[in-house]
Amino acid sequence: MQLKDVFVQNLRKYRKFRGITQTTLAELCETSTSYIGQIEIGNRFPSLELIEKIANALQIRPHLLFFIESDDDALGQPLQNQLDIMTESAKDELIKHLTDAIRRIVKRM
Repeated sequence: MQLKDVFVQNLRKYRKFRGITQTTLAELCETSTSYIGQIEIGNRFPSLELIEKIANALQIRPHLLFFIESDDDALGQPLQNQLDIMTESAKDELIKHLTDAIRRIVKRM
């Protein structure tokens, strides 16, 4: 897979994971929705400046947009990076579920 394709795939994945539309991403990056759309279908490629804006808008480190997924890791990144891109409400929900699970285990002991 070419690096450009990896970028496009990751851009879509992180944008959707964040629940951000192309329009919102374009607004956050101070560009047009059509330009973001052209990037996502692989017809255009952003400048380094725009890549940095995209990463900031998606609240990820820029290099993650170029990270090639492995078969061993469904999201193609270490657990810490997965936590880094989660919204605060998702982190709170995860902590609640883990805390509940730990309490149930401790009660059984």
